[in-house]
Amino acid sequence: MANTGKIGAEIKSGGLYEVSFGAIPDGTRYYDPRADDFSIGTKGFELKGTRGLIKNAFETGYKALTSTTGGAGTAGYAMVPVFVDPRIVDLSRKYTPLVELIPRVTNKGLTADYNVITAKGGAFTAAEDAALTETNDTYDRRSKSIKFLYAVGRVTGPARAAMPSYVLEGFSPAGAGNEAGSVFSQVGVPNAKQLEVVMKARALKEFEEYLIVNGDSSSDSTEFDGIVKQQGTTNQIDLSSAALTWDDIERAIRTAFDNGGRPKLAIASSAVVEDIRKILIDTFRYSPDHLVGTEGLPVGIPPQLIIHTMVGPIPVIPSMYLSNSSGSKQIYFLDTDFIEMRVLQDMTYEELAKTSDAQKFMLKIYECLVMKAPQFNAFIDNIA
Repeated sequence: MANTGKIGAEIKSGGLYEVSFGAIPDGTRYYDPRADDFSIGTKGFELKGTRGLIKNAFETGYKALTSTTGGAGTAGYAMVPVFVDPRIVDLSRKYTPLVELIPRVTNKGLTADYNVITAKGGAFTAAEDAALTETNDTYDRRSKSIKFLYAVGRVTGPARAAMPSYVLEGFSPAGAGNEAGSVFSQVGVPNAKQLEVVMKARALKEFEEYLIVNGDSSSDSTEFDGIVKQQGTTNQIDLSSAALTWDDIERAIRTAFDNGGRPKLAIASSAVVEDIRKILIDTFRYSPDHLVGTEGLPVGIPPQLIIHTMVGPIPVIPSMYLSNSSGSKQIYFLDTDFIEMRVLQDMTYEELAKTSDAQKFMLKIYECLVMKAPQFNAFIDNIA
């Protein structure tokens, strides 16, 4: 009887009811497996069999919930989740103007072969009814070997299952890379596999740009020769660590012109582009806005520096693969009508053998750079 009275007192005061249901009104349907929405307003909220949990919840409700509640977690505190910015910024990105400005030409076979005329027999004058002897021209066969570029990626099964989608911010380049704010665009990567493919594709294109400038088959037989190697010392203006002047630019263009060339594009280290801007402003009293071309490059990006020479206006493009060190700076004036990327197979995706819970793949390009007439170009070397 004593116990019954105690229980009755608790029920009368609402003690056991509150232990089980807290402040929920009497008569509330708190569990119904057929209902989608409960009268207490929380879908799927189940009180069945949770007496102790509810009791603890009401007891802790009297305490302040802070950012440190729950103790330290992996990247902060246990009760505060980590929200990662969905945008990824590539801090290692490189501009690839030559990849997009040099014409790409299909090529059959493992070598790019072409003929050149190195000398003409020439015409002559003669007396009336003189003996006529033919003159001989000199031909030569040139050949460049196709080289093989690869980028290999791999993504595991757990990474594919767990990784959310991301956006590569300012990732995909378009054009010469010399106009701020409009060159790089975003690329969406919905899963880990796509992220890995896009990153390897970008790496392959940046490596291609590097080889176009600095490739050297004599130091690495797997590389094709780039502009620096193929131009060699042909039409070189060596400043021997002297400062660049406008006369040097005029002399380089004249040298290319006298050898049959008509340069249409200049590629230089960014420090040389800066030097030329100063020369034009100081020598010709140009304002910086006068240096910008009114016509776009073939990819639609207006060049930020145009020099007017005896062969016409030449856009100057900065390269991230030429040296900015004093005494080693360079600028190349190129007749792009005679420069090609000879391509046996352009960028191709292929799955590799699956030997584990991962997907492995490769991207590849078979190509080489061909400069058919280095005599039509010129360059200024070893600028201070």
